[in-house]
Amino acid sequence: MAEKANILLVDDREENLVALEAILSSLDQNMIRARSGEEALRALLTNDFAVILLDIVMPGMDGFEIARAIKRRRKTREVPIIFLTAADADPDYAFRGYAAGAVDYISKPFDPWVLRTKVSVFVELYRKNQQLREQSELLRTQFAAAPSEEFAAELGRRVAAVEEQVGALTRWAGEDEEAAKAVATLEQRVEELRAAIDTLRPGP
Repeated sequence: MAEKANILLVDDREENLVALEAILSSLDQNMIRARSGEEALRALLTNDFAVILLDIVMPGMDGFEIARAIKRRRKTREVPIIFLTAADADPDYAFRGYAAGAVDYISKPFDPWVLRTKVSVFVELYRKNQQLREQSELLRTQFAAAPSEEFAAELGRRVAAVEEQVGALTRWAGEDEEAAKAVATLEQRVEELRAAIDTLRPGP
């Protein structure tokens, strides 16, 4: 069974956090709450996250400040951020959100199905990234310890399985530009791993 991914929910209002957890519960992932920017940044120090759902209007650090702090950290700069805000919010918020590093911007009240779908895409991308990291580590350590054509063949089969899943994600991401970019990065990593495997095979 695949390890559950962490999803960070950042909102100063308890009822909003409860609503987000209810909407995303069917994804069966780990939901981690943060009621302030400081609490969110502390959570990011000790956990890896597939995606962050971030409210913009909060006391203290607002969503834009939190996003900029996240993007400044090397460990967290690649974590996708989806901004959530009220439907009557300043029209400039969307522009500022993207400028701060958000991959998406959703107004409340949002469609639960749309939110679940967007979050699930980033969860699956996170999982595939993890799989590719594991295969790369396997390539680096085990082949060095026990080089063999059989090992290279087995690794190739595992990468092919990931490649097939990435193809499915490409169709799933559809026209979502940021998700498509993330999928393209995964595809590039698969190609690099395949090239590395080819160098391990004995020549003719």
